[in-house]
Amino acid sequence: MRAFVLRARSAPTDSKLLLASVGQDAHTEILAHVLMNAIFVAQSHREDIMVHLVLESTQDFSRTISFSSNDITNLSGFHEQAWLDKIAHALDKSVGMAKEQQRNVEPGIVVRTISFEKLVSELAEDYQLYMLDKKGDFIRDIELASNPCFLLTDHMPMPKKSFNSLKRLGAEKISLGPKMLFASQCIVLIHNELDLTL
Repeated sequence: MRAFVLRARSAPTDSKLLLASVGQDAHTEILAHVLMNAIFVAQSHREDIMVHLVLESTQDFSRTISFSSNDITNLSGFHEQAWLDKIAHALDKSVGMAKEQQRNVEPGIVVRTISFEKLVSELAEDYQLYMLDKKGDFIRDIELASNPCFLLTDHMPMPKKSFNSLKRLGAEKISLGPKMLFASQCIVLIHNELDLTL
């Protein structure tokens, strides 16, 4: 199983604000791009993929929306709006939830009111964590674990204090090269590297 976590620090947890933020400073379109590039291949979709989107611009609790490629049954199209609508629907389902609660949205999609830190500490129990960092080890120079979880951010970088807690959880820094890429582009390159080694 491969997992990807996108920490979207500027993404609103209000569905109307989220949809209104497409193409604006929050760049919420990146959420859809990440899902499409993580789950889909030409004329099909990947198996054994988990994607966790952590939306942090909130009045109460962060929202973590998790997508399981094995369980999603309603693939409503390979386009940005379809996946933004799914994210907005999950946010609507989360209204009124208390801290660290969970609700099923539809098959393969779950929304939880947990923070990035809490999510990653849970994932560290089952996955080897990899943090994308330009100063990390080049992905082709290391042997990736069979259960990798890749941690990415939107256009806002990871807070420095997060690096220490990630290090304590055993996260390793890896690089995909000298250029700073969009998270969705990173996912394509990671998939390709793993596909070549199988």
